[in-house]
Amino acid sequence: MFTWGVATSSYQIEGAASEGGRGPSIWDTFSRVPGAIINGDNGDVACDHYHRYEEDLDLIKWLGVNAYRFSMAWPRVMPQGTGAINQTGIDFYDRLIDGALERGITPWPTLYHWDLPQALQDNGGWNNRECSFWFAEYAHNMAEKFGDRIKNWTTLNEPFCSAWLGYLHGVMAPGIKDLQTAINASHHLLLGHGLAANAIRDVAKDLRVGIVLNLTPAIALRDSSEDKAAALLADGFDNRWFADPVFKGSYPSDVVDGFGKEVPIHSGDMATISTPLDFLGINFYTRQTVTADNTSQPLPYKPVMVEGLERTAMGWEVHPQSLTDIIMRVHRDYSPAEIYITENGSAWDDSIENGAINDKSRVSYLERHLDATFAAQSQGAPVKGYFAWSLMDNFEWAYGYGKRFGIVHVNYATQKRTPKSSAHYYRERIKNS
Repeated sequence: MFTWGVATSSYQIEGAASEGGRGPSIWDTFSRVPGAIINGDNGDVACDHYHRYEEDLDLIKWLGVNAYRFSMAWPRVMPQGTGAINQTGIDFYDRLIDGALERGITPWPTLYHWDLPQALQDNGGWNNRECSFWFAEYAHNMAEKFGDRIKNWTTLNEPFCSAWLGYLHGVMAPGIKDLQTAINASHHLLLGHGLAANAIRDVAKDLRVGIVLNLTPAIALRDSSEDKAAALLADGFDNRWFADPVFKGSYPSDVVDGFGKEVPIHSGDMATISTPLDFLGINFYTRQTVTADNTSQPLPYKPVMVEGLERTAMGWEVHPQSLTDIIMRVHRDYSPAEIYITENGSAWDDSIENGAINDKSRVSYLERHLDATFAAQSQGAPVKGYFAWSLMDNFEWAYGYGKRFGIVHVNYATQKRTPKSSAHYYRERIKNS
């Protein structure tokens, strides 16, 4: 049976940031940095999902999906990141999981969607090798608590963002800008993934484990050897840096050489990182066009905006064929046993007219990318499911609340949920599948 789902993440929707024994995360801290988040927004309340989860589960049931991808907030269940477990946090996820199952919805949790406990960041965060082992402890605890009801476990969501945006470019939490620190973090994230996969399977052999990577194809601006080399490096930085270790047990040598830095690999690390997986989650939004630029850091290329292309409110090119292409490339190069599109969606400047949100651009994006997903499946790729991003408008990280990805509109002042035309389209597409 094909898995139809919707996706969210804890810090983006839960709110209740200081309730129920939850400890602070790096996003609670980062959102207090002046200028870090547009409009000074934060996730203190977000969509108030912590209190409104029953209503949200009813919405998910109404959509007709059979799976819900959400993330567990590490600081809600283990406020210090290690050691003591917060039972109140466990109780919340117990209610959420049971509520989903009662409605015929399979829960698909992600263990890490970027909200590292601040207590661990105070000890170095992902720059500290010990963080990999703290993450495995957390994963083991969650599998013990919920493994009787949850069979599909995702370790990390988009380590690209955690490492490169959080520790290299500094535009996401924890807001650090240092290449060596970012390389360390990327390796320790992947090591944590491998350790966590083994820790989950230690709880019960029937638990299935995967990782979610955001993959972004790169094309050359010009038909020149320089721009083609730039596109290859962009692919290495965005995609191969994370997929190669997981599936091949090694980092791409061209990127290692380009960085000119050491990767902190210890004996046995790469075997742990490349632990066989049950599935790969692919998050796909756009492709990029790049050109050679010897002044750019850390690698000699830069993305460019090509005029005249269809773009979302994020400025991202709409190119559904690239989704088919990246699925087929992953199938060819890495041969994952199963592939799930774990996030795919778009932000647009929605408007409400007579109480309705007719988001035609999002409907078109959704339709074309679903077609692209099934095109890859028809060409032999083991595509087993699709999760639309996102169930509802939410806190969009450094963009605050200004960018809306939801197929359900959220009025942040009243917390009223209103399904958009895209939600109705998705419901009908599932019903007719």
